[in-house]
Amino acid sequence: MRQGDLFAADAGSAPLQRAEPLPLLANQLLAWQQRVASHQAALFAGGTQRSQQQDLLALTAEPHAEIQPLSLRQQPLSFWRWPEPQVRGAALYFVIDRRSGDDQPLLLYIGETARAEQRWKGEHDCKAYLAAYGEAIAKAGLPSRLSISFCSDVPEATKARRALEQTLIQLWLPPFNKETRLRWATPFQAEGP
Repeated sequence: MRQGDLFAADAGSAPLQRAEPLPLLANQLLAWQQRVASHQAALFAGGTQRSQQQDLLALTAEPHAEIQPLSLRQQPLSFWRWPEPQVRGAALYFVIDRRSGDDQPLLLYIGETARAEQRWKGEHDCKAYLAAYGEAIAKAGLPSRLSISFCSDVPEATKARRALEQTLIQLWLPPFNKETRLRWATPFQAEGP
């Protein structure tokens, strides 16, 4: 007896459909957020949580390494659609979720740019992650207040600004930066190949 082709669609059956990914459950999202918040809590409180390796980087010698993202002016993520930019030129930017009044904020992304007034107008990896995150949060019925803030007190030179960005990424470990996505097992996927 010949074994049939399991994947062949015969005339009497519907073709196989690609299954939609299962939505993340509220408890899964909360557990993921809590892991990130546990690392960042001392940093938001103004304390330090530096490892031996980070001490070797002499973060305390770098005055910009002590930037407190919550002390910066928070703006909606749609800021780039405003007729007049609020920030121009070189900057670091921080995407934060303030979930609810009682919860620890989450620093989701740190970026740098030479032109803050234009950085988010085009394609940006973080936009896709934020869209997927926002959709998952909404489907799970969880609160979320996403915002972005800019710090323009940064080096004008690209190499120095990028070094500062990397220092801050290694300190805060924001889950949507490519350097840290695997550490947090980021469950949100950007669309595309």
